[in-house]
Amino acid sequence: MPNIITDKEKIEEVLTRSVDRIYPTKQALEELLSSGKQIKVYVGIDPTADYVHLGHSTNYLVLERLWKLGHKIIVLVGDFTAMIGDPSDKTAARAPLTKEQVRDNLKSFKEQIGKILDFQDLENPVDFVYNSAWLSVLDFGKLVELASHFTVQQMLERDMFEKRLKDNKPLYVHEFFYPLLQGYDSVALEVDLEVGGTDQTFNMLAGRTLARRYLNREKFVLTTPLLVNPITNEKLMSKSAGTGIGLNESPENMFGKVMALPDESVLQVFRDCTRVSVDEIEQKKLRLERGENPRNVKLELAREVTALYHGASASAAAEHRWKQIFSEKKIPDVIPEVRVEKEKQLVDVLVEQQFTKSKTEARRLFGQGAVEFDETVVKDVSFVLDHEGILRVGKKVLVRVAIHN
Repeated sequence: MPNIITDKEKIEEVLTRSVDRIYPTKQALEELLSSGKQIKVYVGIDPTADYVHLGHSTNYLVLERLWKLGHKIIVLVGDFTAMIGDPSDKTAARAPLTKEQVRDNLKSFKEQIGKILDFQDLENPVDFVYNSAWLSVLDFGKLVELASHFTVQQMLERDMFEKRLKDNKPLYVHEFFYPLLQGYDSVALEVDLEVGGTDQTFNMLAGRTLARRYLNREKFVLTTPLLVNPITNEKLMSKSAGTGIGLNESPENMFGKVMALPDESVLQVFRDCTRVSVDEIEQKKLRLERGENPRNVKLELAREVTALYHGASASAAAEHRWKQIFSEKKIPDVIPEVRVEKEKQLVDVLVEQQFTKSKTEARRLFGQGAVEFDETVVKDVSFVLDHEGILRVGKKVLVRVAIHN
């Protein structure tokens, strides 16, 4: 078993950095972490898309800090719960996913999360598990038993359920199953602590209830803040909305997307999505308060985030590329993005995205040299998009092209 570190400063960082609330109390968890006992901690993620985004990285960075203290870390993929759909923060029921969709989505999850957590460590291995291992064999009698620990009134306390009832929108019975099953994950794994975003509070506390009933033990819950624009309160990362910065983005796309974040979100992203020290972040805050151009600090953020997932040299190359395109050509930081399939013909994209009215018009623009991809004029009508870049069509269209498989 690894040596358990009880350094007060390191524990304090775990308990404060990227932390919204701790249940039952911060003091109780601090006592547990100071006891020298190894605790078992997990984060769950549902493969509702084929990428893990920057907002999720907050949880894995919290796990990394706990792992460095010597604690047992589990990454749980909700391959079973993804087929039900998490109703958290949803104004309508999620469309259920098929087994095939779930399987396709999670193909590179371990690789993406492995850019933060070390799955190769042998001394204190990080486990990567799937909740279908126990949920797929759960019989109906057990499900009824789980449901008996909660009331309908408790379920209806969820903000989104209340809102949907008030707005006369459908609320389906199967949506009540989700917190029961996520809660049962805590029992199956016999964890001491669950980490997750504030939107998961209800589900994680359901696990706390079930841990008390079935394991006769306390399960701590640590909630982390969601990445939001502090002025508009709009989510910056959302898998269901198809927005955000995926950990599987190319270096160029990742760098450009960080630079497109609102200036006012930079300090939070530094705190919640990087390994930069709290003291260094405080110095950046002081620079901004003294009137320094936010773009300077945002460049440092883009450099840091891209290096975390692709290495320093790839980050430097992406920065050079970004400066060539956006600074020297005076292209605005924030431009629309279109996601297209890899190996798609550019002429088809122009029509599908309604950049041109027809293929005939598209071919005419190619012939006039009015189509440019990545600073290169494209005249070949059979040109295929095989990488991400900036697309210009005439004087009116300027978009970032993102490739998905």
